[in-house]
Amino acid sequence: MRTGVIVYFVGEIPVGENMDVGAEVKRLQPDADRVEIVSRNAGHFDVADAWWSLTATGMQRIHCMIGEMNAAGGFLLKGMALRLCG
Repeated sequence: MRTGVIVYFVGEIPVGENMDVGAEVKRLQPDADRVEIVSRNAGHFDVADAWWSLTATGMQRIHCMIGEMNAAGGFLLKGMALRLCG
């Protein structure tokens, strides 16, 4: 079963930084086949848009997590993953 992860960022992702959010999420969630980002200034504009993108590409299990930028320029995944479908 293919798994997708939606990361909803609280705050802003710094523009111009070469941060590979998808690779970092896959490191923290190794079962993720695809990662979509929801934030104010990068990625999708809402969770429903990211969910549609994942379901359209064949993801059967979709989790949503909250991400937050830390002071060191990286990010943290907060709380538990919410399973949206599958």
